[in-house]
Amino acid sequence: MLKSGPVCALGTMSGTSLDGVDAAVVMTDGHSILSFGDVAYRPYSEPERAVLRAALGRWPGDDGVEAAAEVVELAHAAVLARFRDAGLIGFHGQTLAHDPHGRGTHQAGDGRVLAQALGVPVVWDFRSSDVEMGGQGAPLAPFFHFACAKWINASAPVVFVNLGGVGNITWVDPAKDRPEAEGALLAFDTGPANAPLNDLMQARCGLALDEGGELAATGVPDEAVISEVLAGPYFMRIPPKSLDRNDFPDLANRVAHLSDADAAATLTALAVAAVARGLEHCPSPPERLLVTGGGRLNPLMMEMLIERCGIPAVQVEEVGLNGDMLEAQAFAYLAVRVLRGLPTSCPSTTGVAAAVGGGRVSRG
Repeated sequence: MLKSGPVCALGTMSGTSLDGVDAAVVMTDGHSILSFGDVAYRPYSEPERAVLRAALGRWPGDDGVEAAAEVVELAHAAVLARFRDAGLIGFHGQTLAHDPHGRGTHQAGDGRVLAQALGVPVVWDFRSSDVEMGGQGAPLAPFFHFACAKWINASAPVVFVNLGGVGNITWVDPAKDRPEAEGALLAFDTGPANAPLNDLMQARCGLALDEGGELAATGVPDEAVISEVLAGPYFMRIPPKSLDRNDFPDLANRVAHLSDADAAATLTALAVAAVARGLEHCPSPPERLLVTGGGRLNPLMMEMLIERCGIPAVQVEEVGLNGDMLEAQAFAYLAVRVLRGLPTSCPSTTGVAAAVGGGRVSRG
């Protein structure tokens, strides 16, 4: 257990878009955000990305997993070594497979390796305890979103929209006193976001992403494809609920008949339509959407989001947050909560049976 008072915590995130490692410092007591500190980013090289991509969907012991873990650990050690003053590290690892009601959840990377290399305590394996108690194990950023809503002095419910590889939303009522309180949060994955679009760009154009939505802006979304996908069983389920990056493996086939531009436009519009469908589950309409993740940098995706949802939507930078680093900051914040014995998820965020604190701790 940590002594009371502020902690300089360093968090990391390597998301499902496989772009690289984010690292960010948060000063927090595990309840409130006191300040934000330095940030850093270490991109994966294309060979590293290929190793990670080859291991997607695989579990411990499967071919390629050990190589992926080594890539993750080396990349994280490189970026974390740039920070000197952190007293604690929150290490998420790289999600390779997520099947909460089956085999569980698998994040590549061993926190013990980083603790030994850096000489700093590392909190890791954040999701397993939640899954073991019947939860989805995702999303885990909502408790941090609650703290962010307090930090920006939100006075009415807001929704954080994360448009990463998979989309997710967190509805927050800032009037509540703690994140696990009844009615404080509702969070869940909305559907595919940038991952299938990035995969399309890689396969058809040899590019990592549709930079600025430029290709999709020249195409026309196929609304019939979008409607067919949204009619699937996942979108009918009541949240909380979560997804794996590869839970919609047929999307490439669904847009195979379309031109590159129309296919990109369709997958861009699908990401937004899934968010709009998800908002129907919120306890009350939010005052605004605060958008994070790579999708917020896509002007077309942002334009579609406002049009389809009918709610004001802004990048989180407009309220003083860092959309590139929000998830890394979340795991810094959650690491402090773990060491203080505070919950990191609850029934309304992951469907877990009761509020639970996850994470393993490895000492430096």
